[in-house]
Parts: sequence; structure tokens; C-alpha cells
Amino acid sequence: MFAARRKALLDAMGEGVLILSSPPTFIRNNDVEHEYRQGSDLYYLTGFDEPESVLVLSTKHAQRAVLFLRPRDPERETWDGPRLGVERAPDALGLDAAYPIAELDTRLPDYLENVASVHYRLGLDRRFDERLLAALDAVRLRTRRTGGDYPTAIVDPGALLHEMRLRKSDDEIATMRKAAEITREAHLAAMRAARPGRYEYEVEAELLRTFRTHGSERAAYGSIVGSGPNATILHYRKNDRRLEEGDLLLIDAGAEYGYYASDVTRTFPVSGRFSEPQRAIYQLVLDAQLAAIEAVRPGTTLDQIHDTTVSVLVDGLLALGLLQGDKAEVLARGDYKRFYMHRTSHWLGMDVHDVGRYHRAGAPRPLEPGFVLTIEPGLYIAADADVDPRYRGIGVRIEDDILVTPDGARNLTFDIPKQAADLESLLSAR
Repeated sequence: MFAARRKALLDAMGEGVLILSSPPTFIRNNDVEHEYRQGSDLYYLTGFDEPESVLVLSTKHAQRAVLFLRPRDPERETWDGPRLGVERAPDALGLDAAYPIAELDTRLPDYLENVASVHYRLGLDRRFDERLLAALDAVRLRTRRTGGDYPTAIVDPGALLHEMRLRKSDDEIATMRKAAEITREAHLAAMRAARPGRYEYEVEAELLRTFRTHGSERAAYGSIVGSGPNATILHYRKNDRRLEEGDLLLIDAGAEYGYYASDVTRTFPVSGRFSEPQRAIYQLVLDAQLAAIEAVRPGTTLDQIHDTTVSVLVDGLLALGLLQGDKAEVLARGDYKRFYMHRTSHWLGMDVHDVGRYHRAGAPRPLEPGFVLTIEPGLYIAADADVDPRYRGIGVRIEDDILVTPDGARNLTFDIPKQAADLESLLSAR
């Protein structure tokens, strides 16, 4: 799989060299590091997850796929765990060669000579930028003497690589479905755990416990567990409020599995039943989400899906008296943005906000089979909003992960309950 991806990328590059460096490790505090996660691009092409590594792909060099990595070190491995090592890397990863990372600066100019372009993302790691620029300078000096050529263009590798990642293969879809299955179990566990008197962080702990219990390496992103007025804060992270009788609880959480993310939001009443105003807002968001999912098919754009969502939400907000006036004027003025201030969708894959361009030639790009996106409408009515007091402090978001198929769409997270009656039935059985 990884070798096939590298070959496809090299074939698409024409003449050039692609260079990907692993992200640096970061200190959390004193001498303790943050948990390390390999860069998605490098993992996508190698399946290798160690730090201090650099992948070089060349269309002209005899060694077309080369990895620079840490050598074996028994003393360090006693502390930090086993390393693949230079000797084993070529066979284990299907590479042409591997070298110690300490040799990168001396060997890299060899791969840059006599090629027209370097596919490398400047600005992502300024320290590595300096190493690449030094290698380019070395090649320029060398070719003045030898008469060879050196690269005259630095190209963002995302132009090719991220388009590959945007189109998911059957294997990737299967992995994402597994992430969705783990996420389902976590949301169900959270629903069973959420009761008045407990704290948001206790519910978050159930999510994390379930992720790991079912083989997820980590959460795909920081979990949002927002109760009561916290549900109206889009990126709420503190997760320390006590759940109260009558609260809605908004949980935005997804597992990462095999380096692929799930991204799901559910909102439910911690007491087990929606109040009448809560149910009205909840049903409106659900209606908008179902209409948006129905609109997903090849050829549709994310802008069209968003417009469908907004149209349903505005109709409902007008009917509830939360907005006033003519629908066309409300849409033109953007009055709804008081309550719905974000977009409906983003790409999903190895990153929770995955790579891939949303526009081409200044226009929204049509969806294609193999794309995976979220559908996540919401309504967020602040506790001090100038509206009917019954609706103040209500926050609802409902989010699923949608695969574009040749004839429509497939909901990868379809089996996580979201109908109001299903939620109330599940919660009553706790």
C-alpha cells in the first residue's frame, strides 16, 4: 500500500525530489515531552511513526525512496522503546535505502543534483527549512564546478500529495469505519455515564477509556464535553462543569484509529428527556442535518450543502420566532449567524480537518466519490441572547462522517443514535 502510494506520487511529480521531515518533538514541561504523533503526510507514504526521520523521493536518482532515521541504540531503547533501525528499514518499509539521520546534511545534496524542482513545504518547520536551504546552496556551488543542474523551484507537495489523500481508497474507508465503530461505543458509554451531579470531565474520561479499550491510539482531537450554557461555546475545552438537572450535554469527540480520524457530535438531555424548547431546537438541527446529508452526491459542492442547511435552519428559526422578517432578507443579511456561525462541512481523513483544497480556480469544487466530509449543523443560543427566555442557553450540534459514493452518500457513523425518541429511550434504560 505505502509503496504503491509512493509510486503514484513519483509518477505524478514529473522530474523532481520530494522531501518530508517528521514533526519535531515538543517539551510539555521540564524534561517531559508531549505524546508524539508522526506527521500525516510522512506516515501516509511510509507507515513509519518514529521521530527524527526524513523521507526523500526522487524521480531521477537510482534510489527512488530513501529514509533517514535514527539508528538502533540499546541504551536509549531501554528508556524510550525499540527503534526500527537503519539496517531493517529498507525491507520493513519497502524502501530502496536507509541512512542514519545524522548523515542527512551530507547526503541530501546528492538527491538534489540535476533535478528541476524540490517538492517541500516551506515554513512548516523553520529549523528544517535552514537545512534544506543549506543543501540547495551546496548543490549550486557543486554544479558551478561540474556543470550539472540544480533545482530552480520549490513546490508545495500538497498540490499532489494532498489530492491523493483527499480520495480515500477502500482500505482507508475500512479503517475510517473502524474508527467510527470505536467512536460509537465511546458516545454510548458517555451517554450512559452522563447524569445530573456528575462532572463533564467524568464523561470525558469515559470517552477516553472507551477509545483505548477498543484499540484507538488516541483521540482524534481534544474532546468537547459541554453542558448547559457550555454547549453554546463552539470549541469549549475546559470540561469541568457539574451537570445539572435539565441540561443538554453536547459531546464532540472522535477516535483515531490507524492514523485515521472520526469526528462525531451528539447532543442529549442529561436528565433523560428533552424539554419542549430543547426538543424544538434539537429537531430543527436534526432536520437540517438530514437535509444536508441527503444533498451529498458527486457533483454537489460544500457551498450547496451549506446553503441547504442554512435554508432549513432559517425556516425553523422564523417559525419559532427567534428570527423575524422575510426569509430572503434574513438570508441576505446573514441574521442567522447569531445562532449558526460556522460552516456545515470539512474534509475528514488522517487529520480531523483534513487536507485537500475546497476551491479550484476560484470556484467551489464538486464532490467526487471517495471524498469523506462531515455534516455538522448547529444552533447556539447564548444565555444572554435577546430572545424568548425559554430558548436561552440552548446549544445543539449534530455531526456525522459522510463518504461520497458513486451514486450518493454513505453515513459512516449512522449507528450512533440521534433521533430524539431513540436518545430518550436509550437514556431511560440507564
